[in-house]
Amino acid sequence: MTRDDAVNDGSATSSLIARGNGRSYGDASLNTAATLSTLRLDRLLAFDPADGLLTAEAGLLLSDLLALFVPRGWFPPVTPGTRFVTLGGMLATDAHGKNHHVDGSFGEHVRQFDLLCGDGVVRRCSRTQNVDLFRATIGGMGLTGTVLTVTLALRRIETPWILQETVRCRDLDETLAAFEAARSSPYSVAWIDCLAKGGGRGRALMYRGEHAPAAAVPTGTREPRLVAEPPRLRVPVDFPGWFLNGRTVQAFNALYYHHGRPGSALIDYQRFFYPLDAIGDWNRFYGRRGFMQYQCVVPTAGGRGSLLRLLDLIAAGGSGSFLAVLKQLGACGPPGQGGLLSFPMAGYTLAVDFPTSAAALSLMREMDHVVADCGGRLYLAKDARMDPAMMSATYPDLDLFRGICRAVDPRRRYRSLLSERVAL
Repeated sequence: MTRDDAVNDGSATSSLIARGNGRSYGDASLNTAATLSTLRLDRLLAFDPADGLLTAEAGLLLSDLLALFVPRGWFPPVTPGTRFVTLGGMLATDAHGKNHHVDGSFGEHVRQFDLLCGDGVVRRCSRTQNVDLFRATIGGMGLTGTVLTVTLALRRIETPWILQETVRCRDLDETLAAFEAARSSPYSVAWIDCLAKGGGRGRALMYRGEHAPAAAVPTGTREPRLVAEPPRLRVPVDFPGWFLNGRTVQAFNALYYHHGRPGSALIDYQRFFYPLDAIGDWNRFYGRRGFMQYQCVVPTAGGRGSLLRLLDLIAAGGSGSFLAVLKQLGACGPPGQGGLLSFPMAGYTLAVDFPTSAAALSLMREMDHVVADCGGRLYLAKDARMDPAMMSATYPDLDLFRGICRAVDPRRRYRSLLSERVAL
């Protein structure tokens, strides 16, 4: 789809949704009437090397941005756990990364964007122009219109290397203490053993990181690969359904935990930020039925107790995955300026993959009660099964969001399977 195609799209359809590179785990970018690919909207339009201000079309892949700008000493202000996403997708999901506790989410670094709305008008949105629409679109899952261009500020880096420190934590208390100790670190994330029980509940390997200055890179160090290449490893077949069970995951988690070596290391940025991108078709580990990810955030106040309740449920269910991640999220900027449907809040976000099954669906419904009771919420970009009641109970600005959408899209042309499922 070109920009002209975007402006003229949808005239013969009852509804539509724009789609980036399809890396959301659920149905957010699907519509049975019309789903529009934005991948041809991928041009760089302007860049100011004085302040790192970049304007690009919304279909530009993060992997292409990195390949172009990392060698020139620039890095995105926020990056999710895969580089195979578009700028428009990052805006629509208000993507967060390992630095949210310091730098917030992607939307906080966006200066402006052009948006094609359901009434056929292209509107420029910023913190001073169409402010309500600006806030509704950041994290709005593509329901306010098709993002055409994005202007954001990149950050300076001296090298493509990351100084990483690994901390082994014996239980959840040590894990949360490690996050508190890492508040001044630019990046932090933990792999957490979600099946550990007893005194080992919440044990984890916590990773702190920062962009390495030139002085920290030994002379003669070989430069890492700066251009995204096809994965060197691939999962060639769908694994049998019995492969991921409580015993195999427990064994893997124990091995991974004890193999993690505390200490510091110099690693390339792709290994630090995008470890799963190195394995092609990694989802085939879950077999033909696939997997569902449950990503929630629980507020800082009472966060320890909420996380323990969630971990106890997962451990009792026995179907937790070896891909379980815990991150600390920070405050989301001044009140009244964040995305209306943005996921982050000050607290902790837990992401766990479950092989698709009736038992996993039942477990996630139990986890919903814990999340709703503590004032948390689920991440729309990763959700595939939340119901309207959970959505209404955990996202307080729904009526305001719906009103803004109706104002620029009276016929509600922009809809998705997600929006219909959760009554957006």
